[in-house]
Amino acid sequence: MRQKMAAGNWKMNGTGAALAELETLIQAQHAAKSELLICPPATLLSRAAEIAADSSLAIGGQDCHAASSGAHTGDLSSEMLKDAGATAVILGHSERRADHNETSKTVAAKTKSAWSAGLTAIVCLGETLAEREAGDTLKVVGSQLAASLPDGATGQNTVIAYEPVWAIGTGKVPSLDQIAEVHDFLRHALTTRFGAEMAAATRLLYGGSVKPGNAAEIFATSNVDGALVGGASLKSADFSPIIAALDAS
Repeated sequence: MRQKMAAGNWKMNGTGAALAELETLIQAQHAAKSELLICPPATLLSRAAEIAADSSLAIGGQDCHAASSGAHTGDLSSEMLKDAGATAVILGHSERRADHNETSKTVAAKTKSAWSAGLTAIVCLGETLAEREAGDTLKVVGSQLAASLPDGATGQNTVIAYEPVWAIGTGKVPSLDQIAEVHDFLRHALTTRFGAEMAAATRLLYGGSVKPGNAAEIFATSNVDGALVGGASLKSADFSPIIAALDAS
């Protein structure tokens, strides 16, 4: 059985004062059934890991470099994230693909690096509004999945997050049928490439304006195993109802 996952991506938000929210979340969700993950900015990663050390909350990074070390000013390797206390890393987020011109080939190289350090790679996929309106959603998402995921992916080292670019932080959410169509497609694509056992073990997260008010219906949708949450993960008061909805699904 796939354990459900609620992952929070703090993006470029939070200073040391924000770490109090982790303590509140840990206390509020000490009995959560789902796997819980928070990915804070790199400046908070080691401190967050210390706070979460004796809890069920895991800490992850928001990106890593494909190389293990070298002349890459400002970048962090997967080994550095692991050393700081991370257990997972988000890769290929649409903001990285857009703002830093990351290609799926780049994401695949980073995914291999994450695996080599023992990190779970949360590989993000998603179409733009123009691609959605052109009817190219499955073509785009399928291409990203094929090119971003190296051989060797398993249900233990990889999580897939479908995040339609046009829904991230906009308040717009695809219909439940649209979410199900993509998640069913992803499960089938994984089965075709890696086999039924791997596909059945791999968690598929939905991300894109997930809120307490819409979480339950999203989690009841076909092949949705959890969520990658942005803004609503910054406060325990907002994230906790999403986790509760996932636990109840």
